[in-house]
Formats: sequence, structure tokens, C-alpha cells
Amino acid sequence: MVNNSLTAIKGIRVGHAQDFEALTGCTVILCPPNTVGGVDQRGGAPATRETDLLHPMHLVRHVHAILLTGGSAFGLAAADGVMRYLEARGIGFQTPETHVPIVPAASLYDLSIGRSDRRPDAAMGYAACEMATDAAVSEGLIGAGTGSKVGSLLGAAQATRCGIGSASLELGKGLIVAALVAVNALGDIVDADGQIIAGLRAAPDSLEFISSLEQIKTLSSRPIPGTNTLIGVVATNAALNKELVNKLAQMAQDGLAQAVRPAHTLFDGDTLFGLATGEVQADPNLVCAFAAEVTASAIRNAVRASRP
Repeated sequence: MVNNSLTAIKGIRVGHAQDFEALTGCTVILCPPNTVGGVDQRGGAPATRETDLLHPMHLVRHVHAILLTGGSAFGLAAADGVMRYLEARGIGFQTPETHVPIVPAASLYDLSIGRSDRRPDAAMGYAACEMATDAAVSEGLIGAGTGSKVGSLLGAAQATRCGIGSASLELGKGLIVAALVAVNALGDIVDADGQIIAGLRAAPDSLEFISSLEQIKTLSSRPIPGTNTLIGVVATNAALNKELVNKLAQMAQDGLAQAVRPAHTLFDGDTLFGLATGEVQADPNLVCAFAAEVTASAIRNAVRASRP
């Protein structure tokens, strides 16, 4: 079976854990040794952890896991479970006393559906690690995408359920670029031809999509800040330094802009992490050029995998 997901990159493992009653969950990406990390954050309302150290001119180059989680800022607590899982296995940044796992994290807001009083916690983060596998990534309403929605400009009642999606591209000579995205955007998701495939619906009981961009023109009240976010990972098996991995994440955001309209609003927390495992020597321009395409594909796959 062909693996067209993030785990097409050797050494990367992905695990989901979720609470289907509360409609929330988390997804962990476990990295092989010496994986270089980066990040690009563009939305106006992020909820993140350990992102500063991913920027150039900071000491740490390698990351050990990435956590994508629901539960808004509360859900970032799931990273504690990921750290505990890794420390118990001697994985982390070596200090005189112990290994300190580097686990950058980002969360999305899913408290408006399901139960808002139950969020991902350390136990769920640990469980996601135990479920991690190098098999093709499960997509849809699972993991960090369990409580996702898109097109929420007029509230959750007229939004469309979405989830988590993944995609990969083989660029020749063993070079791979892949993405995994949990899609919870304020805007609509559009196909390559601009057609809305998920988003704002005309009424709570309608299957007809209406353009969020057009609705903004006549919107009488502001959306609720911080209740939307698209979070994810773009990864490659290329050998890239820290600066270039940050560039990889930056250019992947162009894929978000291709597939989400509008993107990067003040009410979204759009955050993409970059990973490079270093197995293949490659032109960084080639790698980064396809980051946007694979990210857009992962976003659209999240929609298709989340349909009933």
C-alpha cells in the first residue's frame, strides 16, 4: 500500500488520541534522531508552546516531537505527557541531570462543540505517543482534528465539520516533502479551481455553501477572537539547517493561503512547524517550492476524510 502521508518520511511516527464524547483530541509527531525543527506563525490568535527556540540564533537545533492538540490553550498540557514518554526512554536535550525533550506544540479551539470542560491533558498526550506508528496516517475526525470545523464566521451552527489531513510528494532521487494539518479555520476550504468544498453554510440545516469573503462585507458583528486555528507540520527528508527549515515552514504557509479563504485572519492562530530529517542532499529551493503544494493537499484531504 502506498503511503501518501507524513509517515512516508522514514523515521517519523504519528499517533492520535481523542475523546469522542467531548469531541477533542491530540496528535503527536515523534521525530527520528537529529531532526531539525522550525516554525512559522501567521494567524493573529495563536496558542503555542516552545516555539521561540525554533527560530534562528537560539541554542536548540533538534526537536524530538511535535504536538498538535485541541482544547485551546488548555490542551497544551498534553505536551507534558509527551515529554514524560520521551524522558522515560532517554530521549531529549542532554543536560547534566537528565534528558529534556524538546516538544513544540500548537493548539486549536474546539470548545464550541462537544464538551468544553474536557480537554486534552498529559494522559492523552502520553496515550498518543503509545499509539504512534509509521503506518499511513489516519485522517478525518480523529486526533487533533476530532472537534475541528471550518467556515465559522457566523458561529458554529453554520460551520462545517472538518478534521486532520495529510499528504506527501515524491520529488525524485528519494526526496520527499509531506504535511499533516489539523484544519479548524475561520475561512472556507477551496479546491484548486476555487470551488468551496467546506465552509460557511447558508443556514444551520443547509448543505449550500456561501462565501465567507462575501459575508465579511456585510458582517454586522465581529467574529469571536481566538476560536479558530489551522495547525500542522510540513516535513522533508532533505538535509536542511535551522534557517532553511524555518523557510520551509514559511513557504508552506502559501499552501494555507491557496486552500483557505480568508487565511491568516486576526481570529485564526495559523501555525506550521517545519521538520527536516537530513537523509537526502537536495536543493532547498526545490524542497521549499513544493511545501505549499503538499500543505494545500493535506488541508483538502482533511475535508474529504471528514465527510460522513
